[in-house]
Parts: sequence; structure tokens; C-alpha cells
Amino acid sequence: MTVKTEAARGTLTYSRMRGMVAILIAFMKQRRMGLNDFIQKIANNSYACKHPEVQSILKISQPQEPELMNANPSPPPSPSQQINLGPSSNPHAKPSDFHFLKVIGKGSFGKVLLARHKAEEAFYAVKVLQKKAILKKKEEKHIMSERNVLLKNVKHPFLVGLHFSFQTADKLYFVLDYINGGELFYHLQRERCFLEPRARFYAAEIASALGYLHSLNIVYRDLKPENILLDSQGHIVLTDFGLCKENIEPNGTTSTFCGTPEYLAPEVLHKQPYDRTVDWWCLGAVLYEMLYGLPPFYSRNTAEMYDNILNKPLQLKPNITNSARHLLEGLLQKDRTKRLGAKDDFMEIKNHVFFSLINWDDLINKKITPPFNPNVSGPSDLRHFDPEFTEEPVPSSIGRSPDSILLTASVKEAAEAFLGFSYAPPMDSFL
Repeated sequence: MTVKTEAARGTLTYSRMRGMVAILIAFMKQRRMGLNDFIQKIANNSYACKHPEVQSILKISQPQEPELMNANPSPPPSPSQQINLGPSSNPHAKPSDFHFLKVIGKGSFGKVLLARHKAEEAFYAVKVLQKKAILKKKEEKHIMSERNVLLKNVKHPFLVGLHFSFQTADKLYFVLDYINGGELFYHLQRERCFLEPRARFYAAEIASALGYLHSLNIVYRDLKPENILLDSQGHIVLTDFGLCKENIEPNGTTSTFCGTPEYLAPEVLHKQPYDRTVDWWCLGAVLYEMLYGLPPFYSRNTAEMYDNILNKPLQLKPNITNSARHLLEGLLQKDRTKRLGAKDDFMEIKNHVFFSLINWDDLINKKITPPFNPNVSGPSDLRHFDPEFTEEPVPSSIGRSPDSILLTASVKEAAEAFLGFSYAPPMDSFL
């Protein structure tokens, strides 16, 4: 977000500075909210709700995934059937295996913590989710989808990896790669925007990750700077796969309304079926934000922003190259059938003139030196994490399993709903 001081009009007063800081903090917190939470918030705003687009969107804020191939779908299976993926592969893992050191992130269903494995002495990011919160919002399917996608990420350098997962009666634990170079959002806030070579490098690594997911028939659906991390060397790492949609063939579509307001593609707002080109729209929005400091159709008024996405022509200031302009026009094409990537997916992005300076083999093998080094001194260096998280005390319940004798009925229900969540890699992967 760009915050401009009105220096030409006079001295920046203390009260005006406090006002700008308040706006910035509000913007950052809004950006971290999930779409469902955000919709619930604006539902209480009478002015916003009067706008016809917002009214239409609010009516479908909690849709179900449609049956894509069956006109007469059978009754939905029970929650345990939906997510029973077989017996646990890692029944012995438990919270007490870790020292939980710092809170490094928060979400709708729990927290992400820096943790050190007591036996291995290795550092991990452990995502701890509350089962009751997931069940209350009926999000079991998305959580299990996130786990499934994480299992497929191990072979790509720009996707966060899952080491193993386990559960207690009341919590789910993802044990993930620990990435401490900071969110792309964090660095954008500090620097306002990036020079074109730096933006090109990040866009290429992001596109490579999206192309790999698409090759697995996975649509990501929630690309935004908050979900893009930098590792300790400065390479991109895509994270948070809770909104991924699996089993989308090259010509397949889905229609669930989800994403983050600033990055919603027009077809999603129109409640039309959409395909994997929704990810290329989001790549265009992120690239635009890297070059200009704000998303392409951003407005503090959500109804106005939605109207901009649907109807306002893309406006590009003249301070970028022609190749960057052409790429943004292709990615931010409102008609998804004409969007760059609609015909040949990642290959169209890869072969665009904007990326002509990128050696894609070197990129995937991390042979290109990143344009920015986070300069972290080690796992305990938390300088790129928001103090809002790191200064929060680690809850004592995180590393504790509930006494099975004292389990309430609701906790027992939660325990049974996530059969098959636990995962450990096969033994030969350690050899």
C-alpha cells in the first residue's frame, strides 16, 4: 500500500501520522483475513450492502462445491466418509516431540509456530489447527484438500513442503518447512514497489510453481503477496493451500466463490464457472502490485473495487517497459477465454517476451541469484516476521494432548472427523 505524505501542503503533523499508521494497520489486517471472515464483516455495513454487486455476492458467501459431471448428484457423504483417507501412517508423533518457540503466523483456525524437534534438533513451521473451529465452519474438506496438495509439493522448489502431519483429539498439526525470509507482502510494504528485474524474478518463480500445480490438475485460487514467502536466500516459496481445488482437468471448471477480495477475477465475481486461468489473473494482479504498489483495481470501498474489477479498463502508467505492459494486459484480460494462458497454460507465460531474460532450467534449479537477500542469520532470526505474531505468548495448550478420559462429546466428534489426516513419508525417503 502506498501512503503519500502531503508535504506540499504543509508539515506532517503527529495526528496526521497517527491517522496514516491506523489506515496502514487496518489495510494489513484486512489483507490477512479470509474471504469468508471479510464477507461477514462487510455484511454488517449497511452502506456496502446497498450495492447490488455486494448483495449478490453475499447471497453466495458459503456455496458448496458443485458436482461437475453429474446432473443428479447423490446425497453428500458424511464428514468422516469425505475425509477418511485410510489408517494413520504416523501414529506415534505427538506435540511433546517439539519445543514450540514462537508464534509466527495466525489464521482462522489456529496458529503457525516456530518449533524445534527435540530428537532431530531441526526447526520447523508447525501449523496447529483447532478441530472445533474447522467443524463449526464446515471446512473439513478444505483442510484435507490442503493436506493432499502438500503431499504432492515435495518435488517443486517453490512450494512449501510437508514433512509429516499428526493429530490429537482436538488439534491438527502440519509440520512444514520453516521459511524465515518474510512474506512478499511484508517486503512490499517496506519498499512500496519493486524494480522490474526483481518483479520479473519473483513472477517467474511464482509462475513456475503455479504451472507445476496445474500439471497436477490443481488450481491454487488464492495467490496474493501474503501467501508468497521468501526463503533465507531470497527464493519464492508458495504456501497456504487451503483454497486449492483438485482434479481440475485442462478444460475443466469449478464455480465455488472463494479467494481474496483484491485479487478476485471477474468470472469469480460474476459467479460464472472458472478454470485454471483464474491463477493467471491473480499472477497479473500480484505483478501489477509489485510494480505499482497496489493491486490493479484497488479501492478502500469494497463495492467500488468489485465494480472496478468487473467494468473498469486496466490503466497502466508509463513507467514500465512495453513487455511488462503487454504481459499485464494479457494476464489481466477480463474475458478468461482471451486471457494469456487460456490456450496453453504455463507455456504461454513461460514464452512471453517479458521472461525472455529468464533461463527456466537455471530458475528451477535455483542457479539464478535472487535480486534480494533477506540476510537472516539463522532459524532464530525473526526480523522478517510481524511483531504482532512473534510477541504473542505461545499457548501452553499447543504442546499438550488432552486427557482422553476427560474428552467432551464435541472433542470426540472432532477426533473422529479427521481420520486419515496423519502422514509420514515412506522410510526410503530418508535414505
